[in-house]
Amino acid sequence: MANITAKDVAELRKQTGVGMMDCKKALVEADGDFEKATVLLREKGLATQAKKSGRVAAEGIVMAKTNADHTVGAVVEVNIETDFAANNDEFKKFVDDVAQTIIDTNPADIEALNNTQIAGGNTTVAEALQELFLKIRENMHIRRFQRLEGILVPYVHGGGSIGVMVNVASPAGASAEVLACGKDCALQVAALKPPYLKREDVPAEVLEEEKKIMLSQMDEDPKMASKPEQVKAKIVEGKIGKYYSENCLLEQEFVKDGDFTVQKYVADCAKKANTTIDVVGYVCFVRGEGVEKKEENFADEVASMMKN
Repeated sequence: MANITAKDVAELRKQTGVGMMDCKKALVEADGDFEKATVLLREKGLATQAKKSGRVAAEGIVMAKTNADHTVGAVVEVNIETDFAANNDEFKKFVDDVAQTIIDTNPADIEALNNTQIAGGNTTVAEALQELFLKIRENMHIRRFQRLEGILVPYVHGGGSIGVMVNVASPAGASAEVLACGKDCALQVAALKPPYLKREDVPAEVLEEEKKIMLSQMDEDPKMASKPEQVKAKIVEGKIGKYYSENCLLEQEFVKDGDFTVQKYVADCAKKANTTIDVVGYVCFVRGEGVEKKEENFADEVASMMKN
């Protein structure tokens, strides 16, 4: 049996980033063969990763970035179990590399992305994720992404809690004025998260449901219940205008100046820049949105551990 020294263990740890005890066990099992030990670590890591795959991963990072000339961009959410691990520099780099891979290769879906060589590396995205797992030891996965083309302005809020990409159109291209206007629109999206760009985008069934709710509310109000149906209908139409102003980006009150709507602000930017600017779309990912987090009771958890 090979003599495994502390120097050997330290060297394997340097090569793989895996914990000292795991490295020692792998070297012993591989009889001192570094290459075999590395393979063993990866295999064991994959097995452990499979065991941990059921854990809820609702933390992580949402990244929004573009290429140098702002013509291609990506918004991607990569989840991990804890906010502590999300602050790991290697995890942050992995998310950034994944976003760059999406920009460069335009994968069709997450499966295609996982099988694509990661930007700046010589492994696939899936293999890079597996290597990272060996170091961090938390369940992590690429949850979703969207790639866009056009004149694009990215914005990341709160260290990756929200990622926004605004797509604008202008004869001026990605000029400083156009990008500044787009950035303010991105801030607006991050702050108020409007579900629609403009009123024409609101589905008819959504409007009908809103109208039903408004009519029901009036029927429950003693002051309104006795009014004629045609009067109620006119009141509802007026309230729908407020719905648009709350839920459509271009009709929202501009967060930086309440005297403007976003549409008016964009028009004002265009006038000052002697061009035209149109917001044609946007993407907004909120970290962990829709993921059901497990509520932990620390006292119960400690009590359970004491019994074992």
